[in-house]
Amino acid sequence: MDKNTVLELVARILPASQINTTADDLYDAAADRYKKYAKARKVLDVPPPAAIVYPRTTEEVARLLAMCNTHGINVIPRSGKTATEGGLENWKENTLVVDARDLNRIIKIDEYNMQATVEAGVTLQALENELNQRGLTTGHSPQSKPVAKLGGLVATRSIGQFSTLYGGIEDMVVGLECVFPDGHVARIKNVPRRAGGPDIRHIAIGNEGTLCYITEVTVKLYRHFPANNVFLGYLIKDVASGIKVLREVMVNGYRPSVARVYSEEDARQHFSHFYKGHCVLLFMAEGNQGIVQATRAGIEAAVERFKDGLVEPVDSGLIAAWFARLNWSQKDIDDEFQGMIHNDSHAGFTTEVSADWETIPVLYENVMKRVRAEFPRAHDLTMLGGHSSHSYINGTNLYFVYNYAINCAPEDELRVYHHPIQRIIVEETLKLGGSMCHHHGIGKYRSEWTRDEHGSAYYLLEKLKQAFDPNGIMNFGTIFYQAEGARFLQ
Repeated sequence: MDKNTVLELVARILPASQINTTADDLYDAAADRYKKYAKARKVLDVPPPAAIVYPRTTEEVARLLAMCNTHGINVIPRSGKTATEGGLENWKENTLVVDARDLNRIIKIDEYNMQATVEAGVTLQALENELNQRGLTTGHSPQSKPVAKLGGLVATRSIGQFSTLYGGIEDMVVGLECVFPDGHVARIKNVPRRAGGPDIRHIAIGNEGTLCYITEVTVKLYRHFPANNVFLGYLIKDVASGIKVLREVMVNGYRPSVARVYSEEDARQHFSHFYKGHCVLLFMAEGNQGIVQATRAGIEAAVERFKDGLVEPVDSGLIAAWFARLNWSQKDIDDEFQGMIHNDSHAGFTTEVSADWETIPVLYENVMKRVRAEFPRAHDLTMLGGHSSHSYINGTNLYFVYNYAINCAPEDELRVYHHPIQRIIVEETLKLGGSMCHHHGIGKYRSEWTRDEHGSAYYLLEKLKQAFDPNGIMNFGTIFYQAEGARFLQ
């Protein structure tokens, strides 16, 4: 089937105003932020989709998916375009990008039952603005908050900067509506909890567009007390010392909204004006006054217990000012993209993993040693470090962060720099029993390790794909390894 035939089939469902075949937009839709440097340099090695389509109703989504299922047309679900792991990258000639732009209604804010229902294309910031005016919040605040949309956040199992208090998106979703490749519309009702068999919300949450298309989401709401926020910061001797304090806070039952530890090099790029060559430990407590006061006391007690690892406290105003600038807007994204047209460097590539408390310090040291010893372009690294930013009763996450000068052809950048470093991180994480993907998802560029990530439980994941997408039309190459796409992975 050629692209003209695909477009003819789409035109039977949608009017021309909802079908985009503009060359520049199709080029942009061929890849997400994972290949932003190659995209900026106009050297993408993946095909553009046949079209981007903008359904306005769940019925239109159902008709589109059923048509694609019948004719074997690849579908890439899309909303806010902030994916970082290749989940929106196109590996098929005949592909439709189904964009949630026009599924953009805030359907209901239910203050009494503390939940809000929105369509998939509503930006998180737009919802938060409405809620904040009513003294409410979702508690979800990823760095992409100004541009990310609810459908994509749920589909990628995202997490926000305040997750240590509020949890990840999976802890916030009450119910949802989604469409499967055969056109079936499933609505999962909004209830506080139920024991009606397996929790079927999780078929959709985190599916990364490989099983279904999310059209509507209902999330929990919380009271919002920004005036009560308390910020605490410390310079510490090493990452392991910070991890000990994080653990002490968490196992004692306290839930700061933010709890982070930065290595020296990662601290340098965030806190150059006060880090003094040391690691940085920081917290934010939020909520009603009583909770904030108790949380602050718990944090200070934990720091006191492990004061041998402490260098000195940091002015809380410096921590508050940093948080105020943390989210990136569309302008920040555009400026970064424009910068890559002219600068041969990459800042802020990350691989995020998770493991238990005992494992995290060992994992950090193992990765640092291997990258410095084995990575053939280590001399091009301008920063190699990491931070922990999402903690739990039984462990925490670890962001490995690495910047580098690019001394190769733009189309080879990922193969030469990012992929070898990511391979070391994934290998060490899996070897120690951690998870190779804490919240950015598998996308396409960690799919070669999906079986290793899940082990014998991969059986469940594989059966879901066979049951819900037997024709394999949903987001080819994402989560589920495809030999046909292997040439893009190395």
